[in-house]
Amino acid sequence: MGDHEARGDDFEKKAEKRLTGWGIFGSKYEDAADLFDKAANSFKLAKNWSRAASVYIKIANCHLKGDSKHEAASAYVEAANCYKKFSPQEAAQALNQAVNLFLEIGRLNMAARYSKDIGEIYQQEQDLEKATDYLERAADLFDSEGQSSQANTIKQKVAEIAAQLEQYPKATEIFEGIARQSINNNLLKYGVRGILLNAGICQLCRGDPVAITNSLERYQEIDPTFSGTREYKLLADLAASMDEGDIAKFTDAIKEFDSMTRLDPWKTTLLLRAKNELKKKEDDEDDLT
Repeated sequence: MGDHEARGDDFEKKAEKRLTGWGIFGSKYEDAADLFDKAANSFKLAKNWSRAASVYIKIANCHLKGDSKHEAASAYVEAANCYKKFSPQEAAQALNQAVNLFLEIGRLNMAARYSKDIGEIYQQEQDLEKATDYLERAADLFDSEGQSSQANTIKQKVAEIAAQLEQYPKATEIFEGIARQSINNNLLKYGVRGILLNAGICQLCRGDPVAITNSLERYQEIDPTFSGTREYKLLADLAASMDEGDIAKFTDAIKEFDSMTRLDPWKTTLLLRAKNELKKKEDDEDDLT
C-alpha cells in the first residue's frame, strides 16, 4: 500500500510540475492529465479513495482547459466512483458536473444514465425530494432518446417515492400513465397488471372505497384482461372490506395473495398504512357509539 501511495505522490508532483512548466497550450494539459491518471490509479491501488477522487477532479480540469468535454465528464464519473466509497454527497456533486457536460455535448443517453445514478444516491441517503428531481430528469432524457422501457422503470421509482411521501394522487397518476403506455408494447404489456396493482394500492391509502371502485373500472378499460387476474381480485376484495369496515377481511385478502405471490416491502408498507386508516375509521366509529 505504501509503495502505491508513494508512486501516486510522485506522479501527482510530476503532473503539477508539467502544468506550471512551459509547453504548447494543449499538450501540457494532455501530458498533465496522463500523469494525474497514473497518480489516480496508484491511489486506487492504495485504497486511498479521497486522494484518488481529488486527482480525478484535477484530470477533469485539465481536460476542460483543453476543451475536451467528453473526457472531462468521464473524469468526473471516475471521481464519483471514488467518492461513493466515503462521501455519497460529493459523489452526487461530481456526477452532476458530468451530467451537465454530457448535456452540453449532446450525449443525452449518458446524461440520463448518470442523472439516474444521482437520484439513486439521494434515495439511499433518504433525501427523497432530490431523488425525485434527478429521477424525473433521467426519465425525461430517456424518453427523449426513445428508450421508453428505461424511462418507465425510472418513472416507477418516482411513483414509489411519491407514495412513500404520501403523495398518493401523483403516484397513482404516474402508475396509470405507465400502464397506458405499456399495454400496446409486446415487451411491456405483461407487467401492466403489477403496475395497476401498485396504482390501486395508492388509491387504497387514500381511504376512499368509491374512488377505488371507479379506478378498477378504469383499469379494466386500460387492460381488458385485468378483471381475470389475482391482482384485480385483491384490489376488489380490499375495496369491499374497506367499504364494510372489515379489518379481518382486509387482512385475509392480503394473506391469501401473499401466500401465492410474495408482496414486496413497498407494497407491504402501503397496505399496512391502508389497514391503519381502516382501523382508525373503525375506532372513530366506536367512539361515536
